[in-house]
Amino acid sequence: MHDFLDEIRSRLDAIRAEGLWKTEAVIASPQGPRVLVEGREVLNLCANNYLGLADHPALRQAAAQAMEERGLGLASVRFICGTQDLHKALEARVAQYLGLDDAILFAAAFDANGALFEPLLTDQDAVVSDALNHASIIDGIRLSKARRLRFATGDMDDLERQLRAAREGGARNILIATDGVFSMDGFFADLATIRDLADRYGALLMVDDCHATGFVGEKGRGTPSRAGVRADIVTGTFGKALGGALGGFVAGPQPVIDLLRQRGRPYLFSNALPPAIVGAALAALDLVEGFEGDERRAQLDTNTRRWRRGLQSMGFELLPGEHPIVPVMLHDARLAQEMARRLLDHGVLATGFFYPVVPQGKARIRTQMNAALTLPDLDQALQAFRQAGRETGVVI
Repeated sequence: MHDFLDEIRSRLDAIRAEGLWKTEAVIASPQGPRVLVEGREVLNLCANNYLGLADHPALRQAAAQAMEERGLGLASVRFICGTQDLHKALEARVAQYLGLDDAILFAAAFDANGALFEPLLTDQDAVVSDALNHASIIDGIRLSKARRLRFATGDMDDLERQLRAAREGGARNILIATDGVFSMDGFFADLATIRDLADRYGALLMVDDCHATGFVGEKGRGTPSRAGVRADIVTGTFGKALGGALGGFVAGPQPVIDLLRQRGRPYLFSNALPPAIVGAALAALDLVEGFEGDERRAQLDTNTRRWRRGLQSMGFELLPGEHPIVPVMLHDARLAQEMARRLLDHGVLATGFFYPVVPQGKARIRTQMNAALTLPDLDQALQAFRQAGRETGVVI
């Protein structure tokens, strides 16, 4: 035991020595555009709270009502004694919102992707996965027996090569798996071309839309809506734009959902989502489809464009794009951490990202816009970036 712990300590020491040690800000307030950190209020630019709903009164009220009427939780997995009418209502609501047959709930979006591939694909099948897909997709694919092929992000010629290889290799079924939005970079997948290639090679298309559901596309229906195409299977979360709590889902054809309900291990061996989470998610879907959702999406777009222009005018290196994820590239892990510390000194919470979350040499501050941020908030944050950038030598 001592040798084992010594070896672990050595690995931890190496992480510190390489400048790759991650810390967590302790927040003593609800999630929002401003949060309480280290005893003071700071602007929050690193949450996935795209529509600003994490502390929305209507969602809090819906959560409280659901908990009052249905209790804290089910103390069980659903197939034993744990499905409530609220769960069935949310599954139907998600399917209706996305225009798919049915949906199934999971304790987390990671579990949704982890459950998907193993029951659906056998060693007679193939899955073609984007090289930058989320870790949950990668781990989920590893659990399946399907042949695995990867294509370079944004390289549709490479995707076609992999599809051809899968078809020529005798794959019975082919599933293309991609993020709708790549969360580290804010890039959109080229779903129009991917859908065309899927149809040409007789493949199915699965899209992880965790960083799009609620605020991208018509009424926030996600990246397939934005691209004007159909995804066969969509996975998503209630832990980002749709309230910011937790829980994930898979939506798709009825036989797919039925099989996941019978064979999806994270579904079969995890407790049902708590009623409060389900109630809040139902309220979030109502909100994003209504007039307030339209207003918040418009404000989010305005904030994103203003934020990107402001950073570019000061000389920061940004990755191109139009998504509310706006990465500020710093390349060096220690510099990213120092920049994050200086930003916090100036009243802005923005996290440094570095290996293994992003590749070596690609360290950054990943900023994220929020519909609840005001224009004075953005001006204050830009001033903080200017000061921190000058103090660290990132900008002049």
